[in-house]
Amino acid sequence: MTQRSDENQLDLDFLDALAGLFTRLLAEAEQLAKDFGVPGFFIKALHMLDGPLAMKELGQRMHCDPSFVTSIADMLEKRGLAVRESDPADRRVKRLVLTSAGLDMKHQMEQAMLDRSPWRQHLNHEERATLITLIHKMAPPLSATDPADCPAGEVTSFLAAAATPPVG
Repeated sequence: MTQRSDENQLDLDFLDALAGLFTRLLAEAEQLAKDFGVPGFFIKALHMLDGPLAMKELGQRMHCDPSFVTSIADMLEKRGLAVRESDPADRRVKRLVLTSAGLDMKHQMEQAMLDRSPWRQHLNHEERATLITLIHKMAPPLSATDPADCPAGEVTSFLAAAATPPVG
């Protein structure tokens, strides 16, 4: 058996720690969605809707197919969380806008997710600031990245699709 270098072992340990963190975050998000009685992808969709947003743009941000965005819009409208409106600059473009109930749910979900986040539970303010600096050194935040350039898009799309209940 070949011995691993300390450098390789450290990198493997880092990869294992990240996998554990992602697993925990997914489990927390699934539980949050269950607690709110909504499909898991609602958390991401509500978080992405920070103002009137073209449905095409939402699809790009969520790394999902336009037909999936239509399903999301249908479900948000059915629950009274969002409405579709025409873009004033181009009436062919449909935008999603959160209703007051949608904004309330968005803020409640985001606060609940923050309350459950392991970094808030286990790291002080300075440690969290250092961690975010280190993460940004490796990869820019998604808000500063063109979604088409994000290699995790395929994984995100898969997870969103896996959480999608049948429509009908």
